Amino acid sequence: MFKKILIANRGEIACRVAATARRMGIQTVAVYSDADTGAKHVQACDEAVHVGGSAPKDSYLQWQRILEAAKATGAEAVHPGYGFLSENEDFAKACAAAGLVFIGPPASAILAMGLKAESKRLMEAAGVPLVPGYHGADQDPALLQREADRIGYPALIKASAGGGGKGMRVVEKSEDFAAALASCKREAINSFGSDAVLIEKYVQRPRHIEIQVFGDTQGNCVYLFERDCSVQRRHQKVLEEAPAPGMTEALRAQMGAAAVAAAKAVNYVGAGTVEFIVEQTAYDQPESMKFFFMEMNTRLQVEHPVTEAITGLDLVEWQLRVASGEPLPLQQSEIRMTGHAIEARICAENPDNNFLPATGTLQVYRKPQAASFERSTIRIDDGVREGDTISPFYDSMVAKLIVHGDTREQALARLDTALAQTHIVGLNTNVQFLRHVVRSQAFVAAQLDTALIQRESAVLFKQDPVGLQAAAAAVIANALQAEAAAQGADPFSRRDGWQSHGNTRRRFELEYDGQPVRAVLTYGPQLLLQVGEGAESVFLFTPQGDGLWVQFNGQRTHSTVHAQGETCHVFTPQGATRIGLLDPLAHAGETAQEGGRLTAPMPGKVVSFAVKAGDKVKAGQPLAVMEAMKMEHTISAPKDGTVAELLYAPGDQVADGAELLKLAV
Repeated sequence: MFKKILIANRGEIACRVAATARRMGIQTVAVYSDADTGAKHVQACDEAVHVGGSAPKDSYLQWQRILEAAKATGAEAVHPGYGFLSENEDFAKACAAAGLVFIGPPASAILAMGLKAESKRLMEAAGVPLVPGYHGADQDPALLQREADRIGYPALIKASAGGGGKGMRVVEKSEDFAAALASCKREAINSFGSDAVLIEKYVQRPRHIEIQVFGDTQGNCVYLFERDCSVQRRHQKVLEEAPAPGMTEALRAQMGAAAVAAAKAVNYVGAGTVEFIVEQTAYDQPESMKFFFMEMNTRLQVEHPVTEAITGLDLVEWQLRVASGEPLPLQQSEIRMTGHAIEARICAENPDNNFLPATGTLQVYRKPQAASFERSTIRIDDGVREGDTISPFYDSMVAKLIVHGDTREQALARLDTALAQTHIVGLNTNVQFLRHVVRSQAFVAAQLDTALIQRESAVLFKQDPVGLQAAAAAVIANALQAEAAAQGADPFSRRDGWQSHGNTRRRFELEYDGQPVRAVLTYGPQLLLQVGEGAESVFLFTPQGDGLWVQFNGQRTHSTVHAQGETCHVFTPQGATRIGLLDPLAHAGETAQEGGRLTAPMPGKVVSFAVKAGDKVKAGQPLAVMEAMKMEHTISAPKDGTVAELLYAPGDQVADGAELLKLAV
């Protein structure tokens, strides 16, 4: 077994690998960029080496520097994690040439499966079912258009060297193909250095089910059951679970055998995932499901903890043992499955704004009681701490929340409770959106396909289960509690409303959902509160833990309030919301914000403008394309107008909030 390994990655996966290595008595070396100086993964390892600037191309993709760090620190092997260099065959070859063990598959397997078109040909030869499509080397746009027309719509364009939903577009009709192809190729070459694509029929009512495989250097290969990853946004996974709901034993055996055949076709070694697209006639007819090979990820997957939960195995330990030359710890007949597990990816993004990635500081980061990087009923794997910054340089994932239960119903209940106990303030996240999905009738009933989020949008987006009345009561109770804690012995410092005759009335100016709201608190034998046009009601509150029990409008709710300036973040078991508690004096004399401006919603690079100065535009018309957090984002006109001036050029880096162009309205 290795004595020291270098982890060529960052964040959560670097911490994950370090945790298993520490348990096995293996020393670890971290690498870090300028942005990650002092990051959690740096402190999780025994040594750390700086490898360059903040952008991945200047640090985590500089494999020559990483190899130099491994040699300088005496590491015997390199674990690539996922992303970055994990599926780079040149890096795998360079490790071998440098006398280092690459903790992953042979470079030949990475190459064979990394190019989607080539992998399709290999799978066809191995007898693995394929989706109808075009996987040829000829990339002439006119040919690709003809092939898409032949296959039929909707059609799927995918970057041949891609992954993670990048360089992928669904095209609904022929006349949209050319624009989608150009955007897909542009994103693909920026992400993977190749703009080659393949075209496939877009399977209707599809489920994304993948099989975890493991091979060793002795020629053994097993599968560790399946994961359902159908709940996706932008073709990227949101929730993953194991086993797949509705999976029959017969279909599991067929898919497992096909996955092992796919792995053996490329002499696979280590952890890998064979991904299948599964067509279903109806949600309640599992016997109708048909599966087709989609791709193979030649690395450990983000969602591997759900497999660990149902099998009781440590997949990173298996990786290390196999890479050191040991045989697989178990044979296929010895691998067992217990219970049900679900993983939720907590990301810095705004689901109500097309999942726009967010950056900022984790001013509040409170988690439920959970284990980290090991099997448990509740597990949280993360690479950040309260006070850390989520930067624009890397993926937007903050943490992975994994739950395990005896049944799917029990796992769902545990996941919802754990999400309710996850409080993040300082930037937008998808935590509440995840709760909406987990509670939705479609997900609870396992009516799964990759269009679930779009299909159920009416109950997933722009939801506020807390409401104005409860939110206002919570922030006012929190303010009164803070005042009581701050008051001294001097009776004149008290703000409890006492006076020698009559009742005192106190006004609170609030802002909720962009609208001003006034609340009136009446002091008397008991507190009475009226919020907006609502009825006056008895108002009681009692401290409990880090929050308050608040009774108002006939309801008693535990609320935790985190204030960020005038914005208060309210967390309750039902959900979370934001409400402003305003200082009227601070807003005296303010004027309405100037209109007609278009600003960058995040730090990034200007890819292109679709207009020029003098053009007349309509509301909703695309004006510019930005690239940030590895994704392209289209910026559209907020209203009708005329483009007065473009303030940047394609290729320019812009800061969050930078004005991109002026729009005369």
